[in-house]
Amino acid sequence: MCLGIPGEIISIDEASDLRTAKVRFGGATRDAHLNLVPDAQVGDYVIVHVGFALSKVDTDEAGNVFEMLRTLGGP
Repeated sequence: MCLGIPGEIISIDEASDLRTAKVRFGGATRDAHLNLVPDAQVGDYVIVHVGFALSKVDTDEAGNVFEMLRTLGGP
């Protein structure tokens, strides 16, 4: 089982065939491949698993997740 936490795309690199992004999860930034979400843009929230963005999440849903994490004592 994995926990899907939304991350915000802060930049996209389209210089190669593999479209990649820098995705911010709280204070941490990770690289993610965007091939499974070709319409993702800077500012979008995505769920990332093992380096691949699997789906986009709307801003309201991302906010709900962050609020729940704060309630549980998370970041």
